[in-house]
Amino acid sequence: MRIAVCPGSFDPVTSGHVDIFERAAKITDLLIVAVFHNPNKNPLFSMEERVQMLRDSTTHIPNIEVDSFSGLLNEYAERRQSNVIIRGLRAFSDFEYEFQRALLMKKINSEIETVFMMTNNEYSFVSSTSIKELAKFGGNIAGLVPAVVQDKIANRIAKF
Repeated sequence: MRIAVCPGSFDPVTSGHVDIFERAAKITDLLIVAVFHNPNKNPLFSMEERVQMLRDSTTHIPNIEVDSFSGLLNEYAERRQSNVIIRGLRAFSDFEYEFQRALLMKKINSEIETVFMMTNNEYSFVSSTSIKELAKFGGNIAGLVPAVVQDKIANRIAKF
């Protein structure tokens, strides 16, 4: 069985993320979308909330599992018996950063392969950070995030 891991903070999950998940699921038997704890970020949503939003946003993808972890990605992938990491790219600047990470991963564990997937042009400008900023200033995020996520962002922003 070919198992791939698609890691990220997903704070929040965007339509661009879902596009990558849909396409990655077509080339693997099981796609594990793994929310990781990044101590360098101050998330809008808790780990549990992000996991639930991902589950709600991916119910239409039959071979997907949503999980969470903290620690090193290579150790998580090994524990989940995966040797494929899926990384979504929006722009060349993403590639530079992800390429360095992929080379480091290869150095740590030569059995793990990183697969880069370009986002659909429709979502090339969408990031979780830009979604949060747009929502905080009252902008319309419809279509940029799954509908269930749009409601959760609106509710969370209203509390600030």
